[in-house]
Amino acid sequence: MPRILLAGMCLGALFVAPVARAQSGSDGGGLMDILVPKVKPNTLAAIKPQPQAWPRLDPGAIFCTSEADLSKLAARRSGQAVDGPVDCQIIRSATAISIVNRAGPGRSEVKISDPKAGDLTGWTDAWLPDKAPVGGKAGRR
Repeated sequence: MPRILLAGMCLGALFVAPVARAQSGSDGGGLMDILVPKVKPNTLAAIKPQPQAWPRLDPGAIFCTSEADLSKLAARRSGQAVDGPVDCQIIRSATAISIVNRAGPGRSEVKISDPKAGDLTGWTDAWLPDKAPVGGKAGRR
């Protein structure tokens, strides 16, 4: 029995030494490194989200070069016959704008400042509230 107790104490000392060394801060690769892996810092937590532009036109919004084109588009959407082409385009990515004039909740004159194309003024039927909605769901229908 004393031999078993002595053997147990020797084995215990073998396990305690690496644990004590790992807890002391030395990077000896002890037993604690095996039992408790080191946690790497989360790099995604360090990335801060960029504030989104407001006001903006979200993807899928319509941008027409004139108010008449916006009216023609509305007529065409309702199934009426429209003379001539309609000069409108669909916005493909979130685009910062300035609101020039409001002609109702579904008709606003806006200006897009594009560094490549310069300032573009046109009309949209996108819903553009005065304040940015909470949660980033602006302009969605």
